[in-house]
Amino acid sequence: MDIIDRGTAFRAEPGSDLQSAAFPGACVMPGGRWLCVFRGAPAKNSSAQQTLLTCSDDEGQTWREPVAPWQAPHLNGKPGRFRGGYLTSLGGGGLVATLMWVDVTDPSLPFWHEDTETLLDTRIFLSRSQDAGESWSPPQYVDTYPVTLCVPATGPILLLHNGDWACQFELNKPYGSSDPAPWRHASMLAFSQDEGVSWPLFSVAGNDPENRFFFWDQRPGVLSDGTVLNVFWTLDNERAEYVNIQARESSDHGRTWSEMWDTGIPGQPANPVSLPDGRIAMPYVDRTAAPKIMLRCSSDGGRTWPDDTALTLCDSVVDSQTWKNKRAMKDQWAEMQQFSVGLPRTAALPDGDVLVAYYAGPQTDTTGIEWVRVRP
Repeated sequence: MDIIDRGTAFRAEPGSDLQSAAFPGACVMPGGRWLCVFRGAPAKNSSAQQTLLTCSDDEGQTWREPVAPWQAPHLNGKPGRFRGGYLTSLGGGGLVATLMWVDVTDPSLPFWHEDTETLLDTRIFLSRSQDAGESWSPPQYVDTYPVTLCVPATGPILLLHNGDWACQFELNKPYGSSDPAPWRHASMLAFSQDEGVSWPLFSVAGNDPENRFFFWDQRPGVLSDGTVLNVFWTLDNERAEYVNIQARESSDHGRTWSEMWDTGIPGQPANPVSLPDGRIAMPYVDRTAAPKIMLRCSSDGGRTWPDDTALTLCDSVVDSQTWKNKRAMKDQWAEMQQFSVGLPRTAALPDGDVLVAYYAGPQTDTTGIEWVRVRP
């Protein structure tokens, strides 16, 4: 694997409402257009956020001025803002955007409450485009009933080989919950057989019945043979430390899952993608020291990721941002809120290259959106 090009999709604007650009989603259209969705805010932990869209028609050499094409509606009488978004190409000029809505009834409240381990009410909306992202439909609510907890989206709609769509999300306790039980995390998929009109079927992609391991930030990828390979940033909640990236696969379009396996890679993964030669590529954030964006390849379906395939996509621009002696979940969240490098996303290019987008900057509240093109 070789890096053949890199660039900036959006440069941070210090002192502006877009000083913090983070949480990117990358998408490549059949016609060659690259699109990037990201969350812009004056500071990483600010509720004054918006979900922005930019695109490039010359393979990343120039990018349009970002726009905010989606207006967050009220939900059950509550005002909201979109905290992030992800795009899926539907072929031709078709796109569907997965948008994460967050309740901003009280903008002073933090996204996550460290004492109660609860999250602001978080829901999923979809919006569609038929003209390669030039115009968009009004956002449509994704009804996840009977799942009624907070459901932050973890990535784009997956187009499964049986024709179904899969919507990915996590379970969180909402603010104001009267349930005294500890937060029980799960990564889930909802399935639609009518292109997003209804979502009657669900599967649990990651959950530990003992509640020791949190398989969060799931990053499922649909491989060329139809297998869904799901990889997880995995927290040992008992020891308050991260373990290696865990993985599992589904050979029946996400309905059931294999046992978890240890990839041997430390860090926070991006969605895996198939390469033309049958290998699988997976970017990830290595935080064992100063944070780096790395990429490795697997030739055995994701079971092993040899050291000699490791490629550095982004060397450290900051010192280590990993805390020592973390003791509780609130320490994990406080640590995450300080990250200024992370969350890579992957998209396959028509010629077999891989596009990786991520956020990076010199400090927590000053980050931009970078991209790297990798050739197998």
